[in-house]
Amino acid sequence: MSDVLAGGHHFDTKKLTFIGVLVSLGIVFGDIGTSPLYVMSAIIKSGKEAKMISEEYIEGALSCIIWTLTLQTTIKYVLISLRADNKGEGGILALFSLVKKMKTKWLYLVAIVGASALIADGVITPSLTVMASIEGLKQIKGLDLGINSILAMTSVILVVIFVVQQFGTSFIGKFFGPVMVIWFLFLGGFGVVNLMEHPEVLKSFNPYYAYKLIVTSPSAILILGAVFLCTTGAEALYSDLGHCGYKNIRVSWVFVKIMLILNYLGQGAWLLNNYGMVFTGTNPFFGMLPHYLIIPAVILATAAAIIASQALITGSFTIFSEAMSLNFWPFQQIQYPSGLKGQMYIPRINWGLLIFCLIVVFYFKESVHMEAAYGLSITVTMMMTTILLIAWLWRNRVNKIFIAIFALVYLSIEIGFFSANIIKFFEGGWITVFLAGFVAVCMYAWYNGRMIKQNFIKFVKLKDYVSTIKDIKLDESIPKYATNLAFLSRAKKEDEVESKIIYSIMRSQPKRADHYFILNIINQEDPFTYKYSIDEVMPGTVYKVNFLLGFKIDRKINDYFNQVLFDMMKEGIIPDRSSHPSLRNHNIPPDLKYVIIDNVYINDFLLTVKEKITLNIYNFVKYIGSSDFKAYGLAPHNVLVESVPLINNPIREKKIILEEFKRYDS
Repeated sequence: MSDVLAGGHHFDTKKLTFIGVLVSLGIVFGDIGTSPLYVMSAIIKSGKEAKMISEEYIEGALSCIIWTLTLQTTIKYVLISLRADNKGEGGILALFSLVKKMKTKWLYLVAIVGASALIADGVITPSLTVMASIEGLKQIKGLDLGINSILAMTSVILVVIFVVQQFGTSFIGKFFGPVMVIWFLFLGGFGVVNLMEHPEVLKSFNPYYAYKLIVTSPSAILILGAVFLCTTGAEALYSDLGHCGYKNIRVSWVFVKIMLILNYLGQGAWLLNNYGMVFTGTNPFFGMLPHYLIIPAVILATAAAIIASQALITGSFTIFSEAMSLNFWPFQQIQYPSGLKGQMYIPRINWGLLIFCLIVVFYFKESVHMEAAYGLSITVTMMMTTILLIAWLWRNRVNKIFIAIFALVYLSIEIGFFSANIIKFFEGGWITVFLAGFVAVCMYAWYNGRMIKQNFIKFVKLKDYVSTIKDIKLDESIPKYATNLAFLSRAKKEDEVESKIIYSIMRSQPKRADHYFILNIINQEDPFTYKYSIDEVMPGTVYKVNFLLGFKIDRKINDYFNQVLFDMMKEGIIPDRSSHPSLRNHNIPPDLKYVIIDNVYINDFLLTVKEKITLNIYNFVKYIGSSDFKAYGLAPHNVLVESVPLINNPIREKKIILEEFKRYDS
């Protein structure tokens, strides 16, 4: 057994370190750290619609923000969710990996919906945060910037953010932490300056003001929709657990929360006398600043927005990588341009996110119009995370009273926030539903399509065919196909192989080789697992190589298998030179050929209507993914893509035919 470590962090995420805390500030809190750019503005505009702007309204809204950050972000995510880690990794799909073996089969639907909504957030967040920061330039007197100028600058920044992904972000990533420290100190500092003028807003720490606003306001639902925006980065916080470790995140959150609350209180203090300016287009965040600091604030806010966008993009890559390992998404080519553990780049996902971001920017034109779509996507993800957390707590046999209280409190809060955001469906929330719905349907079809095909694929005992394979190897009347011949397999049982592989070797085109390798990729829950084992099925001829790979390990099977061959040659298990005399004399290594087998459907009669629809979507999603040889890092020059009949499962076929017979007979 070979055990190889794939890359490495610059620090140990299991330990609390200064570097770890600094990195956490740069990676984890970009999303929630940019929320002061738009939250108070949204709250004042909601109050205007309800015609209830007053000192009590502002203090009640501030109280809602403080206790939302406390209940949602601090208690649910920082204290509880960070405990639910999958070998150090967090996020909704990592959480699902911890509970997927439970008897509750529908939990995969919860995971799919939550992950899809989080991916939609990966589109809305960069668009909203970048545009909100650029719009700060409109606060500069004498600088008449039109919508087109804002759109152009936002688009250029977004394009640059996505273009640099392919080159890796390790270099600029070193500055993320220090920049975010400056950003949070800026937030807290100017919050205190404005708070000094109206210290009475400190009453907002009393939860009674939040309760009073929600109970007495006829438009509490509108207010909650705006308040919810203050905690939208909490889910990203959980997803980035693997990059920083829970100890570093918890300590850095104390600093972040203090700075955020100080800034919200400062904005609230400024709004007591100036809320009318918001109706004319002034953003409270920029409005409370001295005029000479507007441009530096815009630059700093834009830098923070870029960092927040970077974190969401990286998070989206992680989600798709996890989805691939859970069979929710087709395998796609993954690159690691930075050479750092966990930092990945998926080309098709990157460009897809960019296209959707630009569509969102040009459709909404202003950040204020994006808030409905933004809040709805994260509310859905948070609800799904809560359901999975309940399952995780149940699986870990936590006190049932605690589980009941947790479920009651957080489902009530999040259903309330969901109700507040869903009423804005036609104001922009529909685009979140469309994006998340599209991804969710694709994931559902891919997961269930594979299950349907699995029912029709026949698996056979490999040992039953080794004698025939041996005879093929010795039959010189069959032209030699390759010295080393490799097939990719997904058989779950160690002693089995797909019958299509046997069909390819014996019937499709008899393939004579010196050595036959069955390469089996086994997904592991530990994200950074990289191991392989070799089973010698028939000495000197047939070998089964099992690759145990975590979801954050690149699927470069070509490189891994070359290492396996090198190890086998070094140990003398297989020759290290070509079997052809003319090549062997010149120390030429043996040739290698891969065969990838594509299935062909042969009988739609055996499918139900639901299965036909699912497989049609499955075939569409298949085109989104990379071809197998690209996804597994294989070079096309030595790969044969072959089509063989999809062997029907006789038990399944007999069952369906009997059902059809009974239906017609009746």
